[in-house]
Amino acid sequence: MLRQAALIALLAAGASASPAVASAQPPAPAAQPAADAAPPKPNDYSDPKTWLCRPGGKDACAVDETATVVAADGTLTRETWSADPRAPIDCFYVYPTVSTDPTPTSDMTADPAELNVIKQQFARFASKCLPYAPMYRQVTLAGLRRMLAPGAAVTLDQGIQYDDVKNAWNSYLQHDNKGRGVVLVAHSQGSFILNRLIREEIDGKPIQSRMVSAILLGTTIAVPKGKDVGGSFQHVPLCRSASQIGCVITFASFRSTIPPPANTLFGRVPDANLAAACTNPAALGGGSGQLHAYLDAAGRTITGTTPPKPWVTPEQNVDTPWVSVPGLLTARCASNDNASGYLEVTVHGDPNDPRVDDISGDIGAAGNVLANWGLHLIDVNLAMGNLLDIVGQQTKTYLAKGSRN
Repeated sequence: MLRQAALIALLAAGASASPAVASAQPPAPAAQPAADAAPPKPNDYSDPKTWLCRPGGKDACAVDETATVVAADGTLTRETWSADPRAPIDCFYVYPTVSTDPTPTSDMTADPAELNVIKQQFARFASKCLPYAPMYRQVTLAGLRRMLAPGAAVTLDQGIQYDDVKNAWNSYLQHDNKGRGVVLVAHSQGSFILNRLIREEIDGKPIQSRMVSAILLGTTIAVPKGKDVGGSFQHVPLCRSASQIGCVITFASFRSTIPPPANTLFGRVPDANLAAACTNPAALGGGSGQLHAYLDAAGRTITGTTPPKPWVTPEQNVDTPWVSVPGLLTARCASNDNASGYLEVTVHGDPNDPRVDDISGDIGAAGNVLANWGLHLIDVNLAMGNLLDIVGQQTKTYLAKGSRN
């Protein structure tokens, strides 16, 4: 696990990234190998060792997702959780940039960072779907540092990282899918990869009929202004209700008190005819809604730890990995002069009640928040409960549609 101080030093460089890089998408991978270098050998995704999660395995998804619900009045309630080994659909997940390998591209050995991100962003989905999470040779945090340099090429969706995920997807379709519906889930680097995969391999093709939905977070998906389809995808619309299928849920989150600045890494596209898509998982039809967050009880995120203040005062022991804080967080899709679409998260802390009044999850450097990243580290955690509820509703629609065919 990368120490928080090291992460801060790494990400601090992002504040000085050139406008062209910042406005296009988050940082990209290191340069590709020289033309005369031997191409990397493809992974064999028929080998279970190339997967972090597979159904029924004693793997990265076999973790404790129990939560403590902290009510505004200070009452603590234990919420149990279990995977559903008979879930009627699948989920295919591509994780974000987390590898601490010192090389620009990661190896295929899972380290604590890869295991942690599964716990943070994906294991809980196993209550709704059978989990598939391939390992892939991603751009590492070390490689990310190179791509934060001014003038660096932006190619997160090209190279070995994309080839690996595409090969894993095709292996899944050939050996595991068996005609089942599937939800694609990704964040950050993973979302850029799945953006391309959907565009080239799914959008408008027969396999699209099996895509229950795509959850692409911590990225920028483009749509024509005022429309739900077009731009990034030609046949895959934005999700506007929990019963809609074959659609995409996407957002990048920012605090209401720290909106996207001029050098924001998310929420804008270079084409004036397009806008950055935002679908609010707390209110897909529009407006504001309560976020059903699952926050790490110890303050861990996908790349570090910022210990939170006591969840309740007087402090009580929280012995579960997760905390839920009903009513503390709301969200709505918003825009400003710097971002045409982003998820605005409001924290409704009340100093008169015993519950904690704020959350951790910002990226900071030298005591300052890097506003251009927003709440990137906890994009998924903030809406985990909402997303699971949506997947549950979408599954019902998908199965009902199949029974009518």
